[in-house]
Amino acid sequence: MRRTLIKSATVISMDDAIGDLSSGDVLVEGSRIVDVRPSIELGSGATETEIIDGNGRLVIPGLINAHMHTWQTGLRGFAANWTLLEYFRRMHAGLATVFRPDDIHIATLVGALNQINHGVTTLVDWCHNNPTPAHTDAAVRGLTESGIRAAFFHGSPKPEPKPGEPHFSEVPHPRREVERLLAGPLADRDGLVTLGLAILGPHYSTLDVAMHDFHLARELNLIASMHQGGGAAKTPGGWEKLIEAGLVGPGINIVHGNDLPDDLLDRIVDLGVSFSVTPENEMIQGHGFPITGRLLKRGVRPTIGIDLESVLAGDLFSAARVALSMQRALDNAESRKASGTIPATTTIPVREALRWITTEGARMLGRENQIGSLTPGKLADLVIINVSDLNLVPVHDPVATIVMQTSLGNIEAVMIGGAWKKRNGRLLVEGLETKKDLLAQSGRRLVQDIERQGRAA
Repeated sequence: MRRTLIKSATVISMDDAIGDLSSGDVLVEGSRIVDVRPSIELGSGATETEIIDGNGRLVIPGLINAHMHTWQTGLRGFAANWTLLEYFRRMHAGLATVFRPDDIHIATLVGALNQINHGVTTLVDWCHNNPTPAHTDAAVRGLTESGIRAAFFHGSPKPEPKPGEPHFSEVPHPRREVERLLAGPLADRDGLVTLGLAILGPHYSTLDVAMHDFHLARELNLIASMHQGGGAAKTPGGWEKLIEAGLVGPGINIVHGNDLPDDLLDRIVDLGVSFSVTPENEMIQGHGFPITGRLLKRGVRPTIGIDLESVLAGDLFSAARVALSMQRALDNAESRKASGTIPATTTIPVREALRWITTEGARMLGRENQIGSLTPGKLADLVIINVSDLNLVPVHDPVATIVMQTSLGNIEAVMIGGAWKKRNGRLLVEGLETKKDLLAQSGRRLVQDIERQGRAA
């Protein structure tokens, strides 16, 4: 069995029982972590083990990106100046309609590889541009080929209806397609790529559709994730009716949630719903201020997602920093208003932000016993950061270094399920240049096709 021992590294385990080790060892056998402690002696097994010198290195759990529309990777930066309303019109009713399965495949593949490059070992791919089974299969294939651990959240397209067609808000989530995936490529509930549902929810669907979709998720024991926010709700009072029906609880995930009133947020939090905040994009496109602080005041933590590479960079460290900085700013402003001065100490420590992109992401996915921390018995998903790099020296507080100063260039190695996906600062991927060329070709064609449609209209 393959064994790897990382020796004498600074270990930030995110496991309360293990804590932080200023000099610690991590032993991996096969796909799992088997030991984490100050010093591990291998004895006679040393010759069969890859030993990595951890001096000048930080070892942390693999990051968990809780929300990203990876199918938009080929349109990087194209929507950077759009508001949310423009995004609905120009992306969902426009560019999305000219995607072919091959476009979905290369975007998902390269987008997932980029996440690995940034230290993400688990990606929640919220795929809502899959008008045919071929589009869906192309996305799943892209995730599988990348080697990332992923939750594929199967969604539904949102084009403008043609004459005689129902509006997308009136279309229930397709049971047959979900069952096909569960019987086929995503049958293994503990596999590298697993299934969830990216449903419309009461903000974007009729009540009948919302009821159908919530029931479907519960029946099939799948996470149901939905956007909440952006314009008027399709079903005012929909959440209350879903709560009355007993359909709201653990396994329900709300993305954004900026416009949820306090009394409804109280009820939803008490029922055990999880929340995914995409702080940078929410502020850029006009969703509103992230609800990070509102959740923390209610005793729950958010997960963090990138959302859209068509708008911003796919760097989860940056997203966590934005969430932390924005909420500290709001807290400071609230304190000034109430007392005339800022708080005596910071309202949110940096370790809190690290939880949002590790342990909380695992909890949202119901996989806290498998990923999210460096704990013996869990899957060996981990990241090695080179803290001897110019931008990180000296390290006074390792967690502060991770959250506030680490960037892509510091990610030296990434392991997923005991297998190296990045070493010595380089992705272990064959044909990467060809993949980049295919992505660029796809992006150019998509833009040309939609511009051609516009001229024809």
